[in-house]
Amino acid sequence: MTAARPARPGLPAEPALARIPFPLVDEMSRQGQRPGEPIGVHMEIRLPGQPDPARLRTAFGTALRRHGRILVREAPGRWYRRRYEWELTAAPDVEPVRFPPAGPDALALARARALDEAPPLSLSPPVRLDVVRASATSGGCVLLCTIHHTALDGPAFLRVLATAAEVYSGTGAEPAPVRAAPPGAAGSGPPLDPGPPPARSTRVAPAPAPLAHQRRGNGVVLGELPVHPRPPDADHTVNDRLLVATCLTIARWNRLHGAPARPIRITMPVDDRPRGVDMPIGNGTRLVEVAFGVGEYAPEPSPEAIVGLLRRTACRTRRLRATPGPALGRGVALLAAPVLPVELRAAITRGLGRALAPWTSTTLLSNLGRIPYPLDFGDAGRAEAVWFTAPTRMPRGLTITTTGIAGRLYVGLRWSRALLDDAAGQRLYGFFAEYLDIVSAAALAAAPVAAPVPHEGGSR
Repeated sequence: MTAARPARPGLPAEPALARIPFPLVDEMSRQGQRPGEPIGVHMEIRLPGQPDPARLRTAFGTALRRHGRILVREAPGRWYRRRYEWELTAAPDVEPVRFPPAGPDALALARARALDEAPPLSLSPPVRLDVVRASATSGGCVLLCTIHHTALDGPAFLRVLATAAEVYSGTGAEPAPVRAAPPGAAGSGPPLDPGPPPARSTRVAPAPAPLAHQRRGNGVVLGELPVHPRPPDADHTVNDRLLVATCLTIARWNRLHGAPARPIRITMPVDDRPRGVDMPIGNGTRLVEVAFGVGEYAPEPSPEAIVGLLRRTACRTRRLRATPGPALGRGVALLAAPVLPVELRAAITRGLGRALAPWTSTTLLSNLGRIPYPLDFGDAGRAEAVWFTAPTRMPRGLTITTTGIAGRLYVGLRWSRALLDDAAGQRLYGFFAEYLDIVSAAALAAAPVAAPVPHEGGSR
């Protein structure tokens, strides 16, 4: 479908621009937006050096053109239109790469903006890249990226940024092969465990800040943890350990705050896209839910119980990954059917979201696994660390995102300040780090005596 831009006085009409309907995930994200709730994916890449501004802008512009699906803006339309549409553009409407003034607070200010303010959908591309330095003489920098989640997800933007790094450095590096899941996790082992039956899930117990102005926006903790070694014949992945650690973290937090014990359900994105230059750009993950029954996590489990829970979790994730299904679950496609005007459908979607809030999953854990690209920016160096954080809406109010580089795990814990204050977020991160150690130690202690091999990054 194409649409011509109206002619300006004395000038001919601008060329027609291609339009594509919003895919299902984009449509539901757009319909579900509520004022005051951040919708940006936040990403930070730490480099040992500083890229040249002109070369980086040129390289990023080249990457945008090579992955043209990122050069989109929401097409204008009447209130009674039946669907949202993306309008493809040949070039950016605004310069997406910025170099804010260096200073000791520069990173904190850029991070706060990234958490609370997504790039507008009305301008192409709906991404922003800030190159942040602590001081004019500091050696390194942080590439701080903000991506409007209605347009694309973190892995898709990472592919675009990897292309920019290849252009900047003059290399044509292909993504490194991602280590496959261990054989035990692929098909052998005990029968697939369906998990507990459907039930109302628990919520993360609130610990709001006392002042109203502190309850707006999102807070974040970015941490770096070791990736513990995994025996070569392990029947689980690092992702399974992360799920169990998340479950135990929320269970402990809720016990300390007197919340009733209910099943914990963790939403987990599954991404099967290739990581090469032909990777589809957009929102390409499907969401599944991993459930934990009350008897599996309360009270504090013994090492033996943790090992059993880890094995059951591995069975559940194998089943969920192997079972094809729609990106957002069954029934959601009805809300995006172009029968009613989009504004009316959006109101219905938001109303249903409030009505079904008690059955929303407890939290979201997104493990991007080992970064498959070198992210080599030539004279600015290779990426030393990569963090992502996913937007968090109420009633969930909490997301955990992890990536792996060179045997280190980079954790982004993000929360809505309507649910938690900053001290609570810091404490939750401490619980998560503690339980990841406990789960990993229990798994190693239960393994047959053998020389463990280190596992680089979080295998999905």
